[in-house]
Amino acid sequence: MTQLIKNGTVVSATGADPAEVLIDGEVIVAVLQPGSDLAATAEAGAEKTIDATGLYVIPGGIDGHTHMELPFGGTVSSDDFESGTRAAAWGGTTSIVDFAVQRYGESVRDCLDQWFAKAENKCAIDYGFHQIIGGVDEQSLKDMDALVHEGISSFKLFMAYPGVFLSDDGQILRAMQQAAGNGALIMMHAENGLAIDVLAEQAVERGETDPVNHGYVRRAEFESEATHRAIQLAKVGAAPLYIVHLSASGALEQVAIARNNGANVFAETCPQYLYLNVEDHLGKPGFEGAAYVCSTPLRTKHEHHHADLWKGLRTNDLCVVSTDHCPFCMKEQKELGLDDFRAIPNGLGTVEHRMDLIYQGVVNGEISLPRWVELCSTTPARMFGLYPKKGTIQPGSDADIVLYDPNHTWTISVDNHHMNIDHSAWEGVEINGHVHTVMSRGRVIVENDTYTGSTGHGQYLRRGLSDYLI
Repeated sequence: MTQLIKNGTVVSATGADPAEVLIDGEVIVAVLQPGSDLAATAEAGAEKTIDATGLYVIPGGIDGHTHMELPFGGTVSSDDFESGTRAAAWGGTTSIVDFAVQRYGESVRDCLDQWFAKAENKCAIDYGFHQIIGGVDEQSLKDMDALVHEGISSFKLFMAYPGVFLSDDGQILRAMQQAAGNGALIMMHAENGLAIDVLAEQAVERGETDPVNHGYVRRAEFESEATHRAIQLAKVGAAPLYIVHLSASGALEQVAIARNNGANVFAETCPQYLYLNVEDHLGKPGFEGAAYVCSTPLRTKHEHHHADLWKGLRTNDLCVVSTDHCPFCMKEQKELGLDDFRAIPNGLGTVEHRMDLIYQGVVNGEISLPRWVELCSTTPARMFGLYPKKGTIQPGSDADIVLYDPNHTWTISVDNHHMNIDHSAWEGVEINGHVHTVMSRGRVIVENDTYTGSTGHGQYLRRGLSDYLI
């Protein structure tokens, strides 16, 4: 079917202009000047015309960091690939890149196959995978080469979670050297997990077991130290480095220094680190703060983390906004840590709200309209080997398109979100702007506050190498 989107403002990473978008089947075939002869011909031949008057026409969002159905701390994240991708669609995200997980002593291949099985015929939108390497050994290094040829071109390592995921510096260096040879991107959870565990144990010995202590023991210094160390290892290993869920000013400073010196280092942040804080959220009375336990943790509002991260988004020292979507219900899941904050499953539910929350940066003058698209769609596509199939509105690209209404005001609540979680970390947040229509490969899957998509519509994305390799 041919469709024409007209009367809207097409927003790209480089500007915003009136334009008409012609779609044939699953693909964009033309972006036309309104009122031109070509536009008139396209409208006459289109089987369906979509009126986008007053709306922004943007490429569908790409969330490059989600954890659907992730086993963690004796439970499993509450969104599976069906519910999580449906919620993502509601929020204007049309592609995710999730993480297949290998732990110590497990086979990379077996673990990846498990994630393919979890997602197969379940997703409402298109999906790809990164691979977590929790056990760096000769076999997993060989597996990295094989996976790159299968469209999994990024690998996540951990400096945290001793005994489960943590890799020592020698293992990290070996993985980086392997990536330098096969063209992969190394993603790093940069926190000094061994030092964190010392402070956590000491806190519990003092009887300090409430959720707020999760933020106190995961010191910002431990994030900046690990970020610096990861950058130096990547320099020696000659591999590109991507720091995930950066939360603190000191860690951002390390990234900025490295980039200013020409290092091929990149970083993402998440909405929670731009808006939430220890005192008002993680420090809520009783056990309420457990809803905000995530790693890296929220930071104090008495320093300048929020302002510095917004600045980093403007300067491109932070180049992507993802969510680290990993929701756990308060009942029976977060409550595993009632008597010990160390046992609270780490994660927030945000995949539905990322596009709206970052658009508030446009509303508040923190970033420009094109920068919003660049952070949430175009750069993730380039970073993770999906561009120009995804992340842009141009001929030949998939017709993943969102019509966004900048004049619609509403309030986030557990009563109106679509994630499979019994609370909202964003309860009561007022949003200026709203997703009006979502198209996935030319198919309308959300329209007029109605979900019209279907389970299994999403296709696996075989990714290429990052556009940002040296």
